[in-house]
Amino acid sequence: MGVKVGRVQVGGGAPVVVQAMTMTDTADARATAAQCIELAEAGSEMVRVTVNNAEAAAAVPEIRQRMLDAGCTAPLIGDFHYNGHLLLTKFPACAGALDKYRINPGNVGTGKRRDEQFATICQVAVHHGKPVRIGVNGGSLNQDLVLAKMQENTDRNLGKDSEEIINECMVLSAVESTALALESGLRKDQIIISCKTSRPRDLIAVYRALAKETDQPLHLGLTEAGMGMKGLVWSSAAMAVLLHEGIGDTIRYSLTADPVEEARAGRTLLESLGLRERRGLDLIACPSCGRAEVDVIAVANEVMTALESRNIPLQVAVMGCVVNGPGEAREADLGIASGRGKGHLFVKGHVVRVVPEAEMVGALIETAERVMAEGIDAVIATAEAGAAEEAAATRVELLRTQGEDANHSEERIARIREIAD
Repeated sequence: MGVKVGRVQVGGGAPVVVQAMTMTDTADARATAAQCIELAEAGSEMVRVTVNNAEAAAAVPEIRQRMLDAGCTAPLIGDFHYNGHLLLTKFPACAGALDKYRINPGNVGTGKRRDEQFATICQVAVHHGKPVRIGVNGGSLNQDLVLAKMQENTDRNLGKDSEEIINECMVLSAVESTALALESGLRKDQIIISCKTSRPRDLIAVYRALAKETDQPLHLGLTEAGMGMKGLVWSSAAMAVLLHEGIGDTIRYSLTADPVEEARAGRTLLESLGLRERRGLDLIACPSCGRAEVDVIAVANEVMTALESRNIPLQVAVMGCVVNGPGEAREADLGIASGRGKGHLFVKGHVVRVVPEAEMVGALIETAERVMAEGIDAVIATAEAGAAEEAAATRVELLRTQGEDANHSEERIARIREIAD
């Protein structure tokens, strides 16, 4: 079942969609619109803003208009907590400008008021013909539900730990809230669901359980993933498993970083899993070893800087030596490998040119532009005479001087065994 969010379909066989969230003060319409546009250009196909007060709600129509004036048609999503029922009813222009409302059923109120205020948001969505995301969060669950499940676990001696109970409550909250949304007048094709946790194993367990309970489109994301490598690794570890299993229709990386990185990470994850076509540079590089005759990291950074801004959707390899480089990276569209002070340019594993090492990055850029303009086969067909033979000769020479085991692995293994003993 698909849900239409603005011009973007979520679920129903559509490609998995990337979204990111702004960090600006939503009341600052100019800055928020600018960041929405920046996120869309970075790969975010939907953008989300917090609508947390009257000033933010009043700014939403201007944000939408500024995006449209700039040619940005990415759906605009409003994130509501605590007072969404008040803001959406008091500011109908905001309700009409947004393409989707995100509701957290755990913080729209307590007791009877919770259901009433949740229903109010759903009814506004019905009136304006908008979809909603029911966004359950492990840190803000309905405490009445949690306490009831804890008590049931004790009374019936079920033996569940607190982690299992919280995960169960998240799924139950999502399912019950979906039922309430339907009772409030929303159609099934207007509802997306998410159940976010902050630990990868919990996220995987929750979504596997949720996918068995509903056929609604699912939004994936590890909440509060954190900074730098930890945030990227934890989010990727969880979402990659679920996406590989066919679970998930839209994703967000919740990173403590520039939100542009969220958009780029999301797009990169989907490309790595083959769920979206590559639309930009894909740079691969060897980890370097004893054979490398150049600073692979420095060369890779130089190539990335030179090619990233050119919008060249090719897979480019930077390899440290000609012994293994062209062969190991033969599936890359093109690449370079170093040996004896020279750069060996290869296209789909075929060496097409040999240049001085100082010129190899420039030659790589030139070759990339030729591949884009003329095609891979044409570049291979016009390889420089003698390039392949020179590369082969260099490879033989390196093997003769360095040996098959340039990393001295046998010596290292022996040393490790000595330490272990």
